[in-house]
Amino acid sequence: MAKKPRKNPKPPVLHSPGSIGAYAEEYCNWLTTRNYSEQTIRNRRHYLLFFADWCNERGIETPSEVTKPVIEQYQRWLFNYRKKGGEPLSFRSQHSQLLPLRAYFKWLARQNYTLYNPASEIDLPKLDKPLPRNTLSVDEVEKVFDAIDPREPSGIRDRAVIETFYSTGMRRKELVNLKMYDIDFERGTVFIREGKGKKDRVVPIGERAMAWVRKYLYDVRPHYAAMPDSGVLFLNDYGEQYSVDRMTAHVRELVDKSEIAKKGSCHMFRHTCATLMLEGGADIRFIQQQLGHEDLRATEVYTRVSIEKLKAIHTATHPAAKLEKSMEIEDGGPE
Repeated sequence: MAKKPRKNPKPPVLHSPGSIGAYAEEYCNWLTTRNYSEQTIRNRRHYLLFFADWCNERGIETPSEVTKPVIEQYQRWLFNYRKKGGEPLSFRSQHSQLLPLRAYFKWLARQNYTLYNPASEIDLPKLDKPLPRNTLSVDEVEKVFDAIDPREPSGIRDRAVIETFYSTGMRRKELVNLKMYDIDFERGTVFIREGKGKKDRVVPIGERAMAWVRKYLYDVRPHYAAMPDSGVLFLNDYGEQYSVDRMTAHVRELVDKSEIAKKGSCHMFRHTCATLMLEGGADIRFIQQQLGHEDLRATEVYTRVSIEKLKAIHTATHPAAKLEKSMEIEDGGPE
């Protein structure tokens, strides 16, 4: 097993008492006591401290100095901000930066740290509802599988990972947090604990995926595991739990290796699972439960990407969908 490279720990960031950053840390601690997920707290802390740095550069240090015009100025700054490559922030990214501010200043006002909430009336950017960028056909999924070498222990693990993504449609964080005992081989189900919104759910997993997981679990995982064993199902080359970012990079490498001319990683198999289930006749509400969507509207996007099902229905129902063999073709018409 390869040794994990050492990383130098980052020194803690100190914020002066009463500053925007200090209150941001207190707010994040408050979120912890209210059982918010670690990811939510991490994201809000990041965006709030980013805003605190922006304010400090302009001589604004305390929350009471932040007014509605300051928030609006920050919103315009985000709109005009350009990344290293010269690209602007997407409206979704701007929305993600501004939403925590509204919640943060609402909390400050409720705690009587400020007299009012300067962010209460800001207009957040309107979000579009983009289609999933890439979904795979059955043949393309098989090409990804074919690019994985099952003769290597890492190949057996990688095949089990992709099969699990493809069969269950779970999120990357849900997969990296799986425990060995979360797979019920007798019932053919996976117990996903604390998915998005810290909600548990049970979803089915296919027989082929279970076969690869079982092979990995008994033939490969013991060689990766280090004592004391954490019980995490999928271990990286260092015998540790994958981080979500490393899992994304790893799956992307496997997809690129297959040369299917489509870019994507973990979420692409989630989209593929949902789309193929819909095309196979699954009710949208069953797909909602499979994916763990709280709102059915989040699942309905797959009704827009299921073009194969739409084509089949169009061909079966539209009177002009087929060119009859007996049709006489006039000069200049279709051939």
